[in-house]
Amino acid sequence: MIKNRQEILFLYDVTDANPNGDPLDENKPRIDEETGINIVTDVRLKRTVRDYLYNYKGYDGSDGKDIFVREIESEKGGIKDGKARAKDFKENLDEILEKAIDIRLFGGVIPLDKASITFTGPVQFNMGRSLNKVNLKHIKGTGAFASGEGKAQKTFREEYIVPYSMIAFHGIINENAAKETRLTDEDVDLLDEAMWNGTKNLITRSKMGHMPRIMLRVVYKEGQNFFIGDLQNKIALNFDMEEEKIRTIKDYSINLDELIDELAQYSDKIEKVVFVADRNLKLSYKGQGFDLKDIKEIQFQEKTF
Repeated sequence: MIKNRQEILFLYDVTDANPNGDPLDENKPRIDEETGINIVTDVRLKRTVRDYLYNYKGYDGSDGKDIFVREIESEKGGIKDGKARAKDFKENLDEILEKAIDIRLFGGVIPLDKASITFTGPVQFNMGRSLNKVNLKHIKGTGAFASGEGKAQKTFREEYIVPYSMIAFHGIINENAAKETRLTDEDVDLLDEAMWNGTKNLITRSKMGHMPRIMLRVVYKEGQNFFIGDLQNKIALNFDMEEEKIRTIKDYSINLDELIDELAQYSDKIEKVVFVADRNLKLSYKGQGFDLKDIKEIQFQEKTF
């Protein structure tokens, strides 16, 4: 099981797509109307992780690996509910924790016949928020089918997208809650991969245009019971245009001054910082472009997938 408190900063951008539709508002991308900031729920990110592990890493119920929260057709029709899923594991909590990586990561409520058991997830994320203001774009078009049998007129479709959004998520991995769900270092490595490659593999029609750009995982020294917090608020975009006109990562750089200074200030509490970065992303520190591995006060450890 993991023994270190850890903190995550994950950035990805979205181009001409809907990062997270609101089903109660015509499935429009979620926008903070006061600020123009694009919002993505933590549930959306967790779903990305679950889908990647299910589709690409063999967590499909075979070989002792599974995803507990997923859609499975019920013998009675429709989709299985939580109680039916628990019965798939014979309501054996040890078996659920052993097989279901999403419960080890994110926790969950396991509804049993006599009671419900709640596992607090070691991995928790804030709502994702864009680093730039965005404008919604309303698109209309014609469908492939006629509006009715024997009619020549085609149906119309319409949708809402964001032209460009750079979204930042902040998360915590709580080593104390990890004892309850038995979260391992291998699980955390898979989380890194699933966030990165899972985002890249959002290639449905409404999600095409997602690209992971940078992921930092700060690993604190064992026994610290400490984290900096609010890492997403310690970075900013540098740009020379109207904010809403940003369209690609070539239009700005990411200012890491406050983040790097904070990491350096608490370097005595940090064991290492694991990171993945898109080579096309421009990072700046003290007004200059730089590589994370150039920071000598902290051990940066690069990952590749």
